[in-house]
Amino acid sequence: MDTGVIIAIVVGVLILLALLWFLGRAGRARRDETRRTEAREIRREAEVGRAQADKTSAEAEAQGAEARRQEALARERAATAEEQRLEARDRHIEAAKKDPDADPDEAAAAFDSQYAGGGTTTGDTGTTTGETGTTTGETGETGTDESVEHYERTQTPDAERERRFERNEDGEVVRDDEYEQPPTNR
Repeated sequence: MDTGVIIAIVVGVLILLALLWFLGRAGRARRDETRRTEAREIRREAEVGRAQADKTSAEAEAQGAEARRQEALARERAATAEEQRLEARDRHIEAAKKDPDADPDEAAAAFDSQYAGGGTTTGDTGTTTGETGTTTGETGETGTDESVEHYERTQTPDAERERRFERNEDGEVVRDDEYEQPPTNR
C-alpha cells in the first residue's frame, strides 16, 4: 500500500473518532438539559404541594378553633339553660309556698320528676393519653326542643377525627357530622 493511502485512512479514522466524540458530548449535553428541566418541574410541583399542605394546615387550625368556639358556646348555653331550669324550679316552689292548697316539697318533687329526663348534661371532658389519646366531650342544651348535643374528638398518629351528633327529645339522632383530617404538628 501506498503511504499516502495509509495517511488518508488514519486521518479519516481520526476525523470519524472526533466526530463521534463531538456527537457524544452534544447528546450528553441534551440529556443533562432534559434532566435539569425535569428537576425544575419536580421542584415546582414540590413547592405547589408544600403550599397546598400549608393551606390545608391553616384550614384545619381554623376548623379546630371554630370547633373549640362552638364547644365553649354550647357549654355556655348549657350553663344558662341549667340556671334557667333552677330558677324555674325555685319559682314553682315559691308559688307552692304561697298557695295554701299546695305543698312546696311536692311541688319540688313534681318539678324534678317532670324535668329530670330533659335536663341538661354539663360539659364532660375525657382523657388524653400520649400520642393515641381520645378526648370526648358531651354538652346538652335544653330549650324549646330539649335536644342534646354530643361532641367527640379522637386523635391517633394517623388522623384526628371529630364527631358531633344531636338527639331530639325522643332520643332520635337529628344531626350527625363527622370530620377527619391528618394530624397537626404542634
